[in-house]
Amino acid sequence: MNTAAATAGDAPGRVPGADAGTGVVPPQRAAAPDEPSVADDGAPAAVRDRLRRTAHRLRERTAPLRVPRLDPYWTAGFFFLAYLVLACWRFRTLSTSSWDLGIFEQAIRGYAHFGAPIVDLKGPGTNILGDHFSPVLVLLAPIYRLFPSSLTLLIAQAALFALSVLPVTRAAARSLGRLPGLAIGVAYGLSWGVQKAVDFDFHEIAFALPLIAFALEAVLRGRWTAVVCWAAPLVLVKEDLGVTAATIGALALIRTRRASPLAIGLVAFGLSATAVTLGVLIPGFNGSGSYDYWTKFGGEGGGAAIPLATALRTTLWVLLPTTGLLALRSPLLLVALPTLGWRFLSHEPHYWGTDWHYNAVLMPVVFLALIDALPRVRVSARPWLRSYAHHLPAAVLATALALTTTLPLSRLTEAATYRTPPDAVAAEKLLARIPDGASVESDIRPLSRLTGRTRVFWTGDTGGLSPDYVTTQLRADRTPRQMLADVMGRHPRSTYVLLGSAGNLLVFHRTSAR
Repeated sequence: MNTAAATAGDAPGRVPGADAGTGVVPPQRAAAPDEPSVADDGAPAAVRDRLRRTAHRLRERTAPLRVPRLDPYWTAGFFFLAYLVLACWRFRTLSTSSWDLGIFEQAIRGYAHFGAPIVDLKGPGTNILGDHFSPVLVLLAPIYRLFPSSLTLLIAQAALFALSVLPVTRAAARSLGRLPGLAIGVAYGLSWGVQKAVDFDFHEIAFALPLIAFALEAVLRGRWTAVVCWAAPLVLVKEDLGVTAATIGALALIRTRRASPLAIGLVAFGLSATAVTLGVLIPGFNGSGSYDYWTKFGGEGGGAAIPLATALRTTLWVLLPTTGLLALRSPLLLVALPTLGWRFLSHEPHYWGTDWHYNAVLMPVVFLALIDALPRVRVSARPWLRSYAHHLPAAVLATALALTTTLPLSRLTEAATYRTPPDAVAAEKLLARIPDGASVESDIRPLSRLTGRTRVFWTGDTGGLSPDYVTTQLRADRTPRQMLADVMGRHPRSTYVLLGSAGNLLVFHRTSAR
């Protein structure tokens, strides 16, 4: 053996400087030509390279879709899908909570067939314009003509609510930056007032939310022509919203600090439209010569006055979890005064609850008031107030997420939301046995399957007509035989038999008339 060569490290299998007992290592084996190299984590390097290149190409191609200016559109799209799923769940499960969905479908059905908005649910031959003045509903007539279903109304409402997210998010991002703007936009979409309205049946105020939101965004940007164009149509949404339009005009005067003809015209138009609607149009359509809802104000027929503590508690709910009370520092909050004002004058307890749709129109007002106030508060001389304003967008979003666990959108996390219960399927099959064009007396739950294809009356209000069918929910304290006796008692000149039952839903068919 060549000792010099071994000492110099030339001998294979030896490590220079190591003793004979520990320095021998096996020679390294070269990788076969067809064997892929393996990365440290066990993944083939070629696969990792392909994935890295694919991800890079995907980021490059989607970069135009992730620019900040598109954030409001993506946010609005997300909430449209969320609201849509909730609306479809309510429709599939026949979870109608009031007769409003049927009322508005009858009105829009009348428009869709080039007729008057006759709503038999409010009484045979009732023109809805004599109850609430909402001619804006005619905009849904072409869509309803193509897709005649109460689900069409619910989808349209989801789209209108989601549309209002766009100006709120856009205004917030413009004033506060991308992330705070997104936080406030998402918090608005999750706000309890909007969620409660989505969960409620269709209502005309769905048109008011985007109109108010776009109008107030235009106020923040100083685009006064746009303010008038967005605010003026509020007079066609509901009779009381003309005062809201006038208040937006007054807000424009305050912001400009000059007698702008556009703002003065909006104030005059809103007040005049409200006066004409309440004093002439509605009484003319209902034939009574008066506005029926005056009875909800004052002491005549309005019931007991709402306790002040109840009113203040609801007002606090409108302002605290949504804006941390900071909306009080913006003049935009003046736009909420008409809605809050007639509530304080009324004796209707529903107006002061947190359910249904009554608080939805206040949500865009308070959030845009918050957006208006935050930039000024962020430069306040008080350090604690600056800190409060800096952290408020995240706090408002966190509050909205926390409240959502007990609000309607929490159902999106439940598997049952994406299944149709067997009782609902059976009920729908039973209602399908009622022929198109028949006259039906109904209570709440079956309405969503009947008003699009039959003439539906409210239970006990058929104007002396004996309907072809009667649909009703079986009450816990009654039997089907007793329910049949109730039907015969309301229509003594006709004979009815039980057509079928599904769950707690009963359908009776008129077999003869005496």
